Amino acid sequence: MRTRVRGWRWRRNPLRRRSDVVEAWTTVFVALLLFLGAPLLGAATAWWGYGQAQAIVAEQRAERHQVRATVADSTPESLSTNQLGGQHSYRATVHWKAPDGTEKSTTARVPADARHGETVVVWLDSHGESVPPPSDGAEIWQHSATIGSFTAIGTALTVLLAHRAVRAVSLRRRMAEWDRDWALTEPQWTHRRA
Repeated sequence: MRTRVRGWRWRRNPLRRRSDVVEAWTTVFVALLLFLGAPLLGAATAWWGYGQAQAIVAEQRAERHQVRATVADSTPESLSTNQLGGQHSYRATVHWKAPDGTEKSTTARVPADARHGETVVVWLDSHGESVPPPSDGAEIWQHSATIGSFTAIGTALTVLLAHRAVRAVSLRRRMAEWDRDWALTEPQWTHRRA
């Protein structure tokens, strides 16, 4: 049966070594980093990621605009959604009128149920090329939460790996100290000459 004496590394006793004290303080430091440092760093990174994502979305909204366009291609009616790669859209040529009244066309993603001559909403960049719509608020929050979570998890794993390394070095030093002390004590107990 094994018994544990709590706090023995903190008390003065002849069996306590310097490596025991280092290990005890390291455990306190690791606990602080795990329960305070990692969550705070994750939250700070998530907040930073949220700001960066909002700046990117604002830039996307400034560069992109929405137009109502007419589908010019014939719809692949014979293709099922499975044959379209499981997507609910396909690429088709669309026509729209620019603000100056000229007729323009490009290839854009349109819903799978869009038919020839039907009006669809398309997002375009400043060059008239089809682009995806700007990210919405849910995508920004998801991005921020992902960055924050991975930062907190990565920090916790780094702290735990560092703690494991410190414990391994501490154990090696403790055993060396015990061997050195035993080399001094053993001749007194066994009455052997060194």
